[in-house]
Amino acid sequence: MGILGTMATDCEIRIDYDKLRKDRLKKMQDQIRKDKLGAILAFDHDAIRYITSTKLNDWMNNKLARATLVSADQLPILYEAGSAIEAKKKLCPWIADRIFPFTGGAMRGSFPKEVVFKHAKNFAKEIRKILTEWGVENEPLGLDITEIPFILALQEEGLNVVDAQQTILEAQKIKTKEEIDLIEMSIAIDEAAFFEVIEHAKPGVTENQLNGLMRKRIYELGGEEIQNINVISGNRSHPHPHDASDRMLRMGDMIFIDIVSVFNGYHTCYYQSFVVGPPSENQLKIYRQTYDWLFAAAALLKPGVSTADIARQWPEAEELGLESEAAAFALELGHGIGITHWAKPVISRWFSIEYPEILEEGMVFALETYCGEGNDAARIEEMFVIEKDGARQLSKFPSKHLISTPNVGNILPR
Repeated sequence: MGILGTMATDCEIRIDYDKLRKDRLKKMQDQIRKDKLGAILAFDHDAIRYITSTKLNDWMNNKLARATLVSADQLPILYEAGSAIEAKKKLCPWIADRIFPFTGGAMRGSFPKEVVFKHAKNFAKEIRKILTEWGVENEPLGLDITEIPFILALQEEGLNVVDAQQTILEAQKIKTKEEIDLIEMSIAIDEAAFFEVIEHAKPGVTENQLNGLMRKRIYELGGEEIQNINVISGNRSHPHPHDASDRMLRMGDMIFIDIVSVFNGYHTCYYQSFVVGPPSENQLKIYRQTYDWLFAAAALLKPGVSTADIARQWPEAEELGLESEAAAFALELGHGIGITHWAKPVISRWFSIEYPEILEEGMVFALETYCGEGNDAARIEEMFVIEKDGARQLSKFPSKHLISTPNVGNILPR
């Protein structure tokens, strides 16, 4: 379907959110059954949203103060932060009768120490009681992330605690049509933000000012969360710092920018590169190498291809002037994307050649490459969905040629 509009309406089927909710839960329950878990107790912000189709804003991302419990045969229970319970009961009818206070929280241990352990023990008893009612108290209980006192409390209750992260990621790996449409809408919003760079990047503008302009545009168009916008320019660009600063742009600077934003739960990871004014021959060479590395890998994308085959298209660490593949990690890279920023598969020379995975229809992921020399560097990232006979590129920003910001590029001859 692609993009039809950011709003659900009464007069057109755009994103079918009811189907999205049901499909995600079914995928998770099928994976729980396949992995022979009794249940999953998830604390991760994105996992809770995937299973329950509920959220709190990003202030709650790292608090470990919400959770959901679900089994292969039982609908999920949502343990919600106290004051949000009544709002969820009104606004989320698909789970309204299964929302309870989260009694195990300690806001990452910030409560008095005695309260931390008391809450952990009480919540562990509550979880065991429900698992017993479900008849799965003797089967493995999968967790993703939580506080250590709570893990100890579950073990004191005699529960077999195991890692559920792989189960959760496997369930999310193959995207439904609705998920792909939401990712593409999220990408389209980022592309509008990249045009703020074309219009405003000029000498005297700072990286942080561009960051702010792009954030404003994303929120205007319906983005609900921005995990980062890294604006990196000039002599900050090599080696890659993976952040932003108050550096002021100068004539001739290369700029590369990473956006990780969220639309209705679905993430982007999207790099594009620019130059303030006409590019030099060396800048064009750097950019062309970055582009060629990316699309040499993209040309292989189709079901059945190994991640090892993709990783081999990229330079070894020594060619990049680095001592090991671990040191080069995140420069030439592929990673799944969806309701989480990083998902399966992850592709890197660090491990993919030794431990390959096979691409499957319905996977959505980003490929990103980097090349730098002296004070210049470029980074490009594009997003793709694997289809029956190949791959479709979801990102559409014109990356084939290095873009010179017009307000500056037009004042000097090329």
